[in-house]
Amino acid sequence: MKKARLLSGALLFSLAAAGATVAQQPEQYEEPGDLRPTMVLPAELLRGSYYQVQSPVVSDGYMLRFDVKSDYGPFEVTGTPALRKLIVEIGAIAKLREIKASKAFASAVMDSATGPLRFAKNLIVHPVDTTTGIPKGAYKLFEDVGEAVTTERNPTDDPIYKKALLVSGRRRDYAAQLGVDVYSSNTGLQKELNSVGWAAAIGNLTVSAALMPVGGPAGAALSLTRWSNAVNDYLKVEPASRLTIIAADKLKEIGIPEDVVRRFINQPHFTPRQYVVVALALGQLGPAPARGREAFLEVASLADDEVEANFFTNTAQILRGYQTTVAPISQIRMNRRVAAATSANGSLVLALPIDYVMWTPALDRRSQELVAANRASGFTGKTEAWLLGVATPMARQRLGERGITVVENVNRRMEVLD
Repeated sequence: MKKARLLSGALLFSLAAAGATVAQQPEQYEEPGDLRPTMVLPAELLRGSYYQVQSPVVSDGYMLRFDVKSDYGPFEVTGTPALRKLIVEIGAIAKLREIKASKAFASAVMDSATGPLRFAKNLIVHPVDTTTGIPKGAYKLFEDVGEAVTTERNPTDDPIYKKALLVSGRRRDYAAQLGVDVYSSNTGLQKELNSVGWAAAIGNLTVSAALMPVGGPAGAALSLTRWSNAVNDYLKVEPASRLTIIAADKLKEIGIPEDVVRRFINQPHFTPRQYVVVALALGQLGPAPARGREAFLEVASLADDEVEANFFTNTAQILRGYQTTVAPISQIRMNRRVAAATSANGSLVLALPIDYVMWTPALDRRSQELVAANRASGFTGKTEAWLLGVATPMARQRLGERGITVVENVNRRMEVLD
């Protein structure tokens, strides 16, 4: 499994450093493989009204892969944060389908049939399956749409491109109230957002009336703190093109070279939301780790897929969380795909957004190498591995014997947006 190897390698290289390899003593190790969901998930994530996590959960010693059965089809995700995100999205799909079954939605569909856009009804009932909700071709460029998409234009109506922009805005409104990423790769969510977004824009379906109050898993995501608000304030009002510009401007403000910024924001596996999350998180680190932030973005720009984009987005959030809750970060070094940060309190912090660390021969070897390298460099501070998930008791004990403290479930002490 390519992804398992890449993320496994990320942790291993984070613990690697120059220096002689310390000879290993005979040791008992753990074997990655299949796990029961109850071993790695709290009860509230195992099942819900519309989904159930299937057994087994596959572990590679670092990350977990989940197969989820739902009322809206099967899903496969890698990483517990991705699972939490999916669960909220499943709740949002359920809510959007409730809206589509309502009298208000039916009325909106009927209203669209008599409006100036003669194909609007079909778009509401059978929406295009894109993250913008705008059909390819007809709405290729908002400013150049003209009147080609209708044979019966009402001169008193707004220009058609404004309708297209309104659809995009309504989609963002629904996504914000449901607590989901409007640019998610979840095609089931996108289909429902598009359908209801068109009904809201073309058929005058009222967003607030349809969604308030929001209950269930989707509603649970709406408890916001300052970090959530900082991100969501942008997402509610800005289209994707503007989010990219905002993220680029933020990164330039903190001294990231323009060519590095350009490579990052042209990375296809990050969503516009993730561009903003990374930019804002790095911006909160202060001026000290300037070169380290640049190195981080260089590596993040090499992400191969959505799983790796999630990994780097969560890494940036762990660094931000450490900065704001523990101590200022003074330096960041990239060990292949993992960030190792030195803090003002003298600690070396490994930012590791991984799920389930097991004691393996490779981890044994790399941890010994890290200890040897620290001694050779004269480093006398604490070494901490900050995980979004947990380590097994054996891994935690063995790492502790090497002077590496494992800090688990760090999202409970800082806010990390899934």
